[in-house]
Amino acid sequence: MAAAVVLGGPAGWWRWHRRVRAAMVCSRAMASKTPVGFIGLGNMGNPMAKNLLKHGYPVIAYDVFPEACKEFQDLGAQVTDSSADVAERADRIITMLPSSSNAIEVYTGANGILKKVKKGSLLIDSSTIDPAVSKELAKAVEKMGAVFMDAPVSGGVGAARAGNLTFMVGGVEQEFDAAKELLTCMGSNVVYCGEVGTGQAAKICNNMLLAISMIGTAEAMNLGIRLGLDPKLLAKILNMSSGRCWSSDTYNPVPGVMEGVPSANNYQGGFGTTLMAKDLGLAQISATNTKTPVPLGSQAHQIYRMMCAKGYALKDFSAVFQFLREEETL
Repeated sequence: MAAAVVLGGPAGWWRWHRRVRAAMVCSRAMASKTPVGFIGLGNMGNPMAKNLLKHGYPVIAYDVFPEACKEFQDLGAQVTDSSADVAERADRIITMLPSSSNAIEVYTGANGILKKVKKGSLLIDSSTIDPAVSKELAKAVEKMGAVFMDAPVSGGVGAARAGNLTFMVGGVEQEFDAAKELLTCMGSNVVYCGEVGTGQAAKICNNMLLAISMIGTAEAMNLGIRLGLDPKLLAKILNMSSGRCWSSDTYNPVPGVMEGVPSANNYQGGFGTTLMAKDLGLAQISATNTKTPVPLGSQAHQIYRMMCAKGYALKDFSAVFQFLREEETL
């Protein structure tokens, strides 16, 4: 009776009971968040790994540049001396690397993941690399008794910070849910594409289209301005007409048309021209291997390569507008 008074009667007892059960469930959920390895803490990897920490996952981090790891040490992450050390301490690892050669080194190099990977480990590569390389890495990983999935991203640094990336995932379908558990901490869309390599295929197709549409938007805006149209008015018309696209309504390349985009900040930040040229190169390799005609993709690749050679390498890829404006004065 006294207990009933303290708990506020039967209704109070049930409220207390539900709170205890909720606390137990929460405790189990936190306990299930075993450490996650993260290799590659650059412009994209840095905010992605931070989002894992925000979701309560202990992170075991490594980057070839030690200074990139210091911030994570301060945030409570464990920092290791090599990719192999990460594999020794974690059975779920995410890699975010600049190129195919970097991915090969991190996985199969002298101090690579495969030197100490544990059987049953889940290895998720979010780098944008050649689909053929992803397939070869998957074979090497499988021989070690582990699982490899390619999961490149779309959205750029801003989406990585906000946790709104789109992941395009390739690999064994039965492992997709396990990968999705981690990827949803960093992205709002996680899409299963098929076998290993299909995630990369989706990514390079997307970026080839993005490059083509950005060049087209830059050309149209430049022509309209030369014909006497106000750039903001022209953008408004395009965005209520059939020419509307992401490059015109969300990421306009003309300075002064939109706020909060690289064109409003001298093309600083965003997605670098060098990276776009790299991704277009991957698309060209795949097109050659599959005997697929991609004339506009080829032209876009050449334009972004020329931009890299003419001082635009570190600028956002929307700087193609500035590049075209300078070309017209030659």
